[in-house]
Amino acid sequence: MKKVKRHNQAGILSYAVLLFFSLIVLYPLAWMVLTSLKTLEETFVIPPVWMPKSPSLQTYSDIFVKYPITAYFRNSIIVVVVTTVVSVIVSCLAGYAASRSRSRFKKPFMTFLLVLQMFPAVMLLVPYYKMLTIYGLVDTLVGLILPNIAFTMPFCTWMMMGYFNTIPSELEQAAQIDGCNKYQSFARVICPLTLPGMAATAIYSFIQVWNEYMFSQTLMKSETSKTLTVGIAQMVGEYRTLWNDMMAASVLTSLPLIIIFIFLQKYFISTLTAGAVKG
Repeated sequence: MKKVKRHNQAGILSYAVLLFFSLIVLYPLAWMVLTSLKTLEETFVIPPVWMPKSPSLQTYSDIFVKYPITAYFRNSIIVVVVTTVVSVIVSCLAGYAASRSRSRFKKPFMTFLLVLQMFPAVMLLVPYYKMLTIYGLVDTLVGLILPNIAFTMPFCTWMMMGYFNTIPSELEQAAQIDGCNKYQSFARVICPLTLPGMAATAIYSFIQVWNEYMFSQTLMKSETSKTLTVGIAQMVGEYRTLWNDMMAASVLTSLPLIIIFIFLQKYFISTLTAGAVKG
């Protein structure tokens, strides 16, 4: 009985701790959503008002009139989709090659890729800007896509290599015995088994690029070529900040990430676990 009682107490304590930290995490999200439903006057009331007196979705329609939100969304989606597709394809091929390679240079090379992720991106901002200026790619979506691919691909390759390590090579050998060459066995046998890994890699790339700010702010000059992160930051005025506009735009920006992660989180977690167990 004492063991059962202690077990129940430990369970209650665990749930209480989880609830406490969940509230800490959800508090700013709730404040963001509620602020987007307030009028401009309510956002400046002192002391701050938690619940709006008359919640309204008017701010959501107003921001499409005040700001080029549609252009921001279009640019962000183009950059994210192209970067994600290229990163998934290249990292899939590179991860497969690294997983099946028996070269003595494999571990040093993969470690080198991982070490590259440790350096802050700001170190490469000036070299990238100079290179893109030489080739006339500043203030273009192509010029923004290329650095994003360079930054997402190394870790995506590590994720895919970890997932390929969980697939036994005997499956390929069996396919080759049945008449498939290496390319056919990879396309028909291995690729279908790695769809969860590809989904997790796509989620990681999507989140990284969707939230990217520094390169977008530096490389994109014209108003119609900027992404959502830069557009939202520009809503901070010199003398006054329209908090309800900013929060409404932030809610719209967060929705794609929330929806994608809700439906694909199991793939993301399973691939990270696979990579940790069999690296």
